[in-house]
Amino acid sequence: MKSLDGRVAIVTGGASGIGAGISDVLGSEGARVAVADLDLGAAERLAGKLTERELEAIPLGVDVVERDAVDEMAAAVVERWGRIDILAANAGIYPQATTEEIDDPLLDRVMDVNLKGALHSIQACRPAMRRGGYGRMVLTSSITGPFVGAEGFASYGASKAAMLGLMRGAALEVTGDGITINAILPGNVRTAGFEKLDRVYRDQIMRAIPMGRLAEPEDVGWAVRFLASEEAGYITGQTLVVDGGQLLPEGAL
Repeated sequence: MKSLDGRVAIVTGGASGIGAGISDVLGSEGARVAVADLDLGAAERLAGKLTERELEAIPLGVDVVERDAVDEMAAAVVERWGRIDILAANAGIYPQATTEEIDDPLLDRVMDVNLKGALHSIQACRPAMRRGGYGRMVLTSSITGPFVGAEGFASYGASKAAMLGLMRGAALEVTGDGITINAILPGNVRTAGFEKLDRVYRDQIMRAIPMGRLAEPEDVGWAVRFLASEEAGYITGQTLVVDGGQLLPEGAL
């Protein structure tokens, strides 16, 4: 028996990068996975790959900024599988701009996707979890913002730090429903987005990771799997750093 047999999971931003790693791990551990992504084509491709491996998955196109779209996402999953047990609120963006360059539209967009998107997902999934008396919500934050900063990523860091305030308040509100809410804080992960960053910055990051490698998306997925499990039932409102030791050396960052 796999650790998540019988569970139903939604992964937002689940079609690529970290989200794809989360979708893959949850599916391999027995969960039925709704791969929810702004890019429906990418969601269809990933869900198809999971299905080819005899895992149960469906694609959903959703813009987490739109409350109605997120509600429809949750309703579609309940209609298909009758329940929602796990939410991995992973959808996020990270446009690069210095604090001098950040304008209101850019800041609004980052906060809308990263913070408001997580809130919409929590709100949409809570009723089904409450009915089932069980829920595991895991938000994808970052070490950037809560612990460290990076030039050009102040808006991103602000959104990821704000997510933790949302998580802690929400965790207190849902405990009576049998729901936990926690957050993972990845360091740098091998994704297409990371490869597009400035080479000098990428080299600096690699030197700062004691394990000597970037995280793979599945490394983050396994952390989500733990927090989504029954064994993590007494953990709520907490953060789990997944960074290969990047935060450990004094003066490294």
